[in-house]
Amino acid sequence: MKQYSALLLIPSMLLCACGGPPKRDMTPEVNIVAAGQYDIPVYSEYVGQVFGQSDIAIRPRVEGWITGIHFKEGDEVKQGQLLYTIEDIQLQNKVASAQAKLTEAEVMFQKAKADLDRVEPLVAANALSQRDLDQARASYQAQKENVNSARAMKSNAEVEQGYARISSPISGFIGISKVQVGDYVSRSLADNSINTVSATAVVRVRFSITENDYLEFMRKREATGSTKDSIDVNLLLSDGTIYPETGKVDFADRSIDPSTGTMMIQALFKNSSKVLRPGQYVKVRFKSDMMKQAVVVPQQAVNQLQSTYRVFVLNDSNQIIPRTVKVGPRNGSNWVITEGIKPSEKIAILGNAIVKPNMVIIPVTMKWSYDSTLVK
Repeated sequence: MKQYSALLLIPSMLLCACGGPPKRDMTPEVNIVAAGQYDIPVYSEYVGQVFGQSDIAIRPRVEGWITGIHFKEGDEVKQGQLLYTIEDIQLQNKVASAQAKLTEAEVMFQKAKADLDRVEPLVAANALSQRDLDQARASYQAQKENVNSARAMKSNAEVEQGYARISSPISGFIGISKVQVGDYVSRSLADNSINTVSATAVVRVRFSITENDYLEFMRKREATGSTKDSIDVNLLLSDGTIYPETGKVDFADRSIDPSTGTMMIQALFKNSSKVLRPGQYVKVRFKSDMMKQAVVVPQQAVNQLQSTYRVFVLNDSNQIIPRTVKVGPRNGSNWVITEGIKPSEKIAILGNAIVKPNMVIIPVTMKWSYDSTLVK
């Protein structure tokens, strides 16, 4: 029995000799950044839609059956390029009929001229009366006008026949055809558009601003003396990338839309890469203000809970103290703090670290700098 007791004491003696399991330091490491102070551009952002420099609807000007489509949908077409042909048998008949009437009028004109040529010397010789001469001259003038009228009717018939061949009015991209070979088209329909050609070397981007924004912009323009031509406009595409070309404000609508309380603005952009297409939605962004010596921190340093914003400030005892702040506009991956933080104060970026307010931490200085050219 004494042997068993001795054996039981051995593990206890070993634990005592080793001093037990080592204690782990539970103080967490937390990234720390210093709040910066910079001149911050403030950007206004709106949803805009792309339009071609010209978006021309293709409409038939005569009635008939589509007999040919001479383009590939979605391709680039040139000005004057043949797009559609329409059956023109009736139009050919109109031209032939007009030609026959013109020939008849020319024959009658030649007869009237010959009669006048015979009457004039006879009247001079007193063989015919002045009345006969007046009648011959009147007939000659009437037949001359008939020739001009018949010639105009033939020209109109030829023009109308030409409408059976629909050519592109501009150079640009053509859309999906609304008709196929064999379809009947008419100019009398309310919506008789059969396609659209868009010139996209330069595109128009239209967006709406609120009435309040308009008033604010006008006050700033008056204070700074700037003009709409001096406003550089940037585009953000749907995937978040920045369109490389910078645009200019082209015009503002003459009035505020009373149903929406907004004003339409248009900006022009070069489209040499042909990335922008009509109908595309983009974000329009331009600098609307400049905040002087604003306090800035990375967005991940700000904790948001509903309408309350809070940061954790590091004190001299390496404690992180929660502090409620007021935030201004975002700028890139940064956030402007309007109240609650002073420049160069040390702010904690908690990330996945599990910490409690007023907890002592091990600060790890993280490099951070504000990029004033960032507009993402």
